[in-house]
Amino acid sequence: MQAAFDKVGEAVIGMYKTMKVPGVWKPSLYMYLSLALSISTSEGQFYWYTNPTAGPAFSQEFVGIIYAIGALASIAGVLIYHKVLKDIPFRNLLFFAQILYALSGMLDLLFVLRWNLKIGVPDYFFVIMEECISRIVSRIRWMPMIVLSTKLCPLGIEGTFFALLMCIDSLGSLSSKWGGGMILHVLHVTRTDFTRLWLVILIRNMLRILTLSLIFLIPKGEQSDVLLPPDLLAKASTINMEEGLQLVSVNKEILRTDDL
Repeated sequence: MQAAFDKVGEAVIGMYKTMKVPGVWKPSLYMYLSLALSISTSEGQFYWYTNPTAGPAFSQEFVGIIYAIGALASIAGVLIYHKVLKDIPFRNLLFFAQILYALSGMLDLLFVLRWNLKIGVPDYFFVIMEECISRIVSRIRWMPMIVLSTKLCPLGIEGTFFALLMCIDSLGSLSSKWGGGMILHVLHVTRTDFTRLWLVILIRNMLRILTLSLIFLIPKGEQSDVLLPPDLLAKASTINMEEGLQLVSVNKEILRTDDL
């Protein structure tokens, strides 16, 4: 039991020391803020989708189909990243992906203002196109952040530290939902009143553009580069070597006992 507590203590100390490194906490902060600042408007948009007066009066079944098609589009986004974008430096890729993310959000604004009808594009076609584009761009933006997270994990506590980074990711998503709900409430967007829904979406898109000012937190290196400082890697390698030597010693003792 004491050995288990010692291992937990070592892992906590290792995570603390790693998180103090600027090359680690800066991209971690960017990942959180990029998610948190992109406030979620999905709750307000769902009710607008199904509203027969202010919205396009989609059925709930059709809204489910929209989200299902969007999920398939997400797979396309992952494939595009893997085939075309995996060799682009982190900062360049995330910068242009964030621009595309802000621009794709403008499609929601066009739809809520019903400008698609003014140019002759039917609601059903426009919403599916918008959902596919948004999901593809979202995945292209999300994949390099996941790869970057794996690059920030020190040897010896990779799983534990990656779990910590995923907790930061989840906290960013929760902050996005909380922030979106707060702005919807402040602007009095309800299940029946969508007068200012366009303004909420515009604020969301402006916040996505604002995220570009934080791109300096992302390292300039290639996606194949080692981002952790050498001292962290050396410490982790030493720990792994010591654990290996201890394991060899235990195995030798077991073999001697068996021979006796």
